Amino acid sequence: MMKQRTIATPIKTVGIGLHSGRKVTLSIKPAPVNSGIVFIRVDTPEQSVVPATALAVCDTRLASVIQKDGVRVSTVEHLLSACAGLGLDNLFIELDGEEVPIMDGSAASFLFLMESAGIAEQEASRQFVVIKKPIEVKEGDKLARLEPFFGFKLDFTIDFKHPAVDKTGQRFVVDFAEHAYRSEIGRARTFGFAHEVEALREMGLARGGSLDNAIVLDEHRILNNEELRYEDEFVRHKILDAIGDLYLVGHPIVGSYVAEKSGHALNNALLRKLLEDPSSYEITSFPENKAPAAYSKESQPLFF
Repeated sequence: MMKQRTIATPIKTVGIGLHSGRKVTLSIKPAPVNSGIVFIRVDTPEQSVVPATALAVCDTRLASVIQKDGVRVSTVEHLLSACAGLGLDNLFIELDGEEVPIMDGSAASFLFLMESAGIAEQEASRQFVVIKKPIEVKEGDKLARLEPFFGFKLDFTIDFKHPAVDKTGQRFVVDFAEHAYRSEIGRARTFGFAHEVEALREMGLARGGSLDNAIVLDEHRILNNEELRYEDEFVRHKILDAIGDLYLVGHPIVGSYVAEKSGHALNNALLRKLLEDPSSYEITSFPENKAPAAYSKESQPLFF
């Protein structure tokens, strides 16, 4: 059977929270089989434990925020996306603040950290959430859907009325049986609009945002001096976010995800609707030679 995975040794870094603007130390440690991905707030008196689950999501304003017993961990999506990309099932993630550091605005730094720690297989079967029937949520002209598919594929369409974004692709499809997470998705940075910054900061958001950790646009152009990492980096980052949001279901998904103008709120609503209907999915393991190509050891494009 395909085996669960964790990191081989602990690893640590320091960064700034995108929304809080506060310095935070992040420590990622190996965890036993069937632990899942668990955040631990070491700055709280009892070192509060907050499991990364869809039902723990409490806020989706420009980030996915999880909470347990009043203790929050915010902006988890980029780190969880990297965990999905590396096929990691079990981790203890310690923080001395509320927010996961933004690093460079993509998943690349987290990929580097965890690969530097080494990837370790564990003596337990890896569990997958297999989509059995279509599940869809809508909000106005926004849509997110999961469909049966023997693999892991994402099809995302954005619609930003902005000259710089219009010049790039606003739809991207990635099938991880054919494409690698690292090269196709992992380096895509978050983005925002300069005219929204003041209002966001009054709401307690984007206080740590800068040209070092986000693509920033004014009314006409991109303000960063460096070029885009992908010609369609904006939509690829939305896929990066979606992969992290979907990983909150607790296991890798075997299915197809389709989205139009979706975001953290709709992604979480989709998972909640899925979990409310036990007939829409099953949790199962795969023998190594019968696993979807996106997850099999022979190809492993998702991981590398």
